[in-house]
Amino acid sequence: MRALALHLGLLAVLLALHFALPAYHHGNVARVMVLASYAIGYNLLFGYAGLLSLGHALFFAAGMYGAGLLVQHGGVGAGTAVLAGTAAAAMVSAAMALVALRTRGVAFMIVTLMFAQAGFLTILQFSDWTGGDEGFVLPQAGRMLWGNDLSTPDARYLAALALFAACLLGSLALARAPFGRVLVAIRENEERARMLGYDTQGHKRAAMILSGTISGAAGAAYAILFGYVGASFAEVQYSILPLLWVLLGGAGTVLGPFIGALFMFYLIDLASGVTSAYMLIAGVALVGLTLYAPQGLMGEVRRRMWRGLP
Repeated sequence: MRALALHLGLLAVLLALHFALPAYHHGNVARVMVLASYAIGYNLLFGYAGLLSLGHALFFAAGMYGAGLLVQHGGVGAGTAVLAGTAAAAMVSAAMALVALRTRGVAFMIVTLMFAQAGFLTILQFSDWTGGDEGFVLPQAGRMLWGNDLSTPDARYLAALALFAACLLGSLALARAPFGRVLVAIRENEERARMLGYDTQGHKRAAMILSGTISGAAGAAYAILFGYVGASFAEVQYSILPLLWVLLGGAGTVLGPFIGALFMFYLIDLASGVTSAYMLIAGVALVGLTLYAPQGLMGEVRRRMWRGLP
């Protein structure tokens, strides 16, 4: 109950901020919530199952383009587009799981990276449809949901909050469920989990598909809420960013992805206002956190203050 109260309290704070934040931060927090949902999907595979993927940009982009192309060329509505983008990411993650999970360790990282690069090059190849490097802007008519214009700040923020709430509470439920506990057992000692009778390969496959589906839902929501679909979201950096967010916030913690995404977003935002070499400041901060908080921010809270923090 304490854990549930903590996570519901965070959602209540975010809802209250909707009425209090100035326009600039209102838009930033909405963006952070969508990106944090993406990081929650990544955390499921990396933080709980212990599988380090460098190909999650493919899932994010599959959701983004699955939704965006239907709106741009098919004239469908926002709700149908998000569902289609999520389904596209689920199918892509299932296909990747069949191949990538035949490998382990560094080989798994390389295979997932190659899948992501193939997806990026495919987007560039079919530039007549995808817009290539430039991408495309979604028409406002395609960003309507049940009569609500998701391009407006209020509707965008509340939709981002709804997505984040679903991902956060779903992650909390999974962390406490037998499935989540088996993933942790696989992460800690896969051979022992297999000896205890668990289908470790099946659990990892399910984790990868669920992780890709959540990431794809975030990509589809990003396209609809912010009105842009571009190849830059399929590049390697969008596979590295969720890894950084999860490491900073605390891998294997439910709140870690949000804390890491929020910290990293505002660190870069504030540093860029001070110097053009803002990545140097961000890099120094990241090195410091790695040295003095190796388990991430929420990981250190769990280690020092609350052992039962999920």
